[in-house]
This record gives sequence, structure tokens and C-alpha cells, in this order.
Amino acid sequence: MSDNVLNKSSQDTCETFCHDEEKVSRVSERIDEIVGVEHLFKALSDSTRIKIAYALTIEEELCVCDVANIIGSSTATASHHLRLLRNMGLAKYRKEGKMVFYSLSDEHVHQLVSIALIHSKEGADDGESTGK
Repeated sequence: MSDNVLNKSSQDTCETFCHDEEKVSRVSERIDEIVGVEHLFKALSDSTRIKIAYALTIEEELCVCDVANIIGSSTATASHHLRLLRNMGLAKYRKEGKMVFYSLSDEHVHQLVSIALIHSKEGADDGESTGK
């Protein structure tokens, strides 16, 4: 069994060390552009928050009470997750009287959630593990 593991791991790495100077240089000059993006994915990696974001792709705007019912939580829990999404720049809110309504901050967030869902479904259709 350990031979099988060794064979699989040796197939997914280079057998010799070399690199393309031009490609490495080109990418290295720009790699720091990604700094901070991990926070966006971290915010969306929580199952409750991605459910909320997905709900906001289905309905353009939802009040905190609607979100709580959709995710099966208290309004305090829903509010906590919505606040985090807002603080991360993924959601925005407006207050109308005693009601607070949330929506996604812009079309880019909508696209991120939609593309992630499509990608996840494609992996499931191909028989790949989706982590469910």
C-alpha cells in the first residue's frame, strides 16, 4: 500500500528541478496583487455565510429575519454573519424603520457565488468529490 502512495505522489511532481526564468519573473512581479483576497475567500468559506450569500443571489434583498429563517438560526446569529459579510465588503445594508435589509455589495460578489456554485456542480457531475 505504501508503494501505491509513493507512486501516486511521484507522478504529480517534477522529477527534476528547473524553472522558466521569464515566466517566474513575470508572475513574481505581480504576485503581491493577490494580497488580501484570502480574506474574501475566508469569509465565504463558512457554510452559513455562503448560504446567506447564495440566498442573496436568489433574492436581491432580504431582511435579517428572513435570513435567520432561511438558514435556520436566531436573528442574532444571522445578524452576526451578515455584519461580517458587510465588514468584508461583500454585503451592504439599508435600514427602513425598524427593519434592516441586506443585499450583496455588487455584481462581482454575485458572480463569485454563482461561479462557485456552477463549478461545484460540474465537479459533482464529473464524479469528483465535492466535500459533501
